[in-house]
Amino acid sequence: MKIKSTSMSYDEVMALPRPIHKKPDKPSLLLGTVMRLASIPDLCQVGFTYTKENMDKAGDGPWLILMNHSSFLDLEMVSKMMYPKTYNIVCTSDGLVGKEGLMRKLGCIPTQKFVSDISLISDIKYALNENKSSVLMYPEASYSFDGTATPLPRRLGVFFKTLKVPVVMITTYGSFTRDPLYNNLQKRKIKASAKMECLLSSDEIKIKSVEEIDQILDKAFNLDYFKWQFDNKIEINEDFRADGLNRILYKCCACGKEGNTEGKGIKFICHDCGLEYNLNPLGRLENSHGDTRFPHIPDWYSWQRSCVRDEIKNGTYLLDTDVEIGMIVDFKSLYMIGNGHLHHSINGFVLDGADGKLHYEQGPSACYSLYSDYFWYEIGDVICIGNKDCLYYCFPKKKDVVAKARIAAEELFKINRSSKRK
Repeated sequence: MKIKSTSMSYDEVMALPRPIHKKPDKPSLLLGTVMRLASIPDLCQVGFTYTKENMDKAGDGPWLILMNHSSFLDLEMVSKMMYPKTYNIVCTSDGLVGKEGLMRKLGCIPTQKFVSDISLISDIKYALNENKSSVLMYPEASYSFDGTATPLPRRLGVFFKTLKVPVVMITTYGSFTRDPLYNNLQKRKIKASAKMECLLSSDEIKIKSVEEIDQILDKAFNLDYFKWQFDNKIEINEDFRADGLNRILYKCCACGKEGNTEGKGIKFICHDCGLEYNLNPLGRLENSHGDTRFPHIPDWYSWQRSCVRDEIKNGTYLLDTDVEIGMIVDFKSLYMIGNGHLHHSINGFVLDGADGKLHYEQGPSACYSLYSDYFWYEIGDVICIGNKDCLYYCFPKKKDVVAKARIAAEELFKINRSSKRK
């Protein structure tokens, strides 16, 4: 999938009119049917099946539907599970670029990832109460990098209590394993399934505390798809299964050097110290010459997080990279404005570009996570920062910094929040 892009100067982009906010459209059953039919080939390819649990306490709807997010296959799964019921979809604003009318008729509610958006709450209420439509949202707001859950916003229970509708959870199995984000959009041959269950009825939301609801959500989103693959003996025999693994395992666990690992074919190597692993069909790393420190990939990723946390605490964390900058200020195009420089430290992000005309700062308390992605719309790895008026899509020239930037943003937020509480 690609995005419409236009080369334009920074001044020209800033002069563009900003779009007027629109209420969510009632989803078109016709377009929903088209989506359902278009998804059949992929769903047949993965032999998709699903189950339902405790849905009797959810009633006929509308519902707030929560779903973990691993790949585009997730949306195709929902199209089968919900059909012919219509539903609005909370999606990132860049998903509407170049096709706003179509996406709104399909039921999309655009919002900006990890940017405060008060209007989103009223839009969801409008969809539920006026459109009489369920609303699908991905509370993690981003794809998983390592197959485990990404952070959830706190106090979602307050939000649920204002909506007064049942909360339904859809958990997928196989979506990440078939098409992990780091693997360059190369799809593996596996089966996929999903489970739909009523997580909280309207009555349960009324009587449970916000803290209790948060605990229920944390449990529902406690996922580890590499463990799921290993436990269920699901073999990935494609010879490209390690391609791009360096995007998430950017730091060698043997020599500690960063940015010089490589996943290629079925091998994962460090070009600094010569460490070499094989990624076996069950998703485990193996070293034929000795012990494997982290056979389970999420454990390696978690170790990198602890290293970043230490860097932050001792004041040495730093990302400095030249970037190519794209801007989104409307739903018409991604506007490419040229090169710039991105700086990330314990004080947050600083972006400079457009011959000194662009200077943007974003503090470490701005949000609990970071919108970052791999091979974004087939352009490249990206780090996105910004506010409700403008989003800056930064494509780093430095190799494999996206995962570390997201980890650092999450850890900086937690450390700053903890300091404020004290």
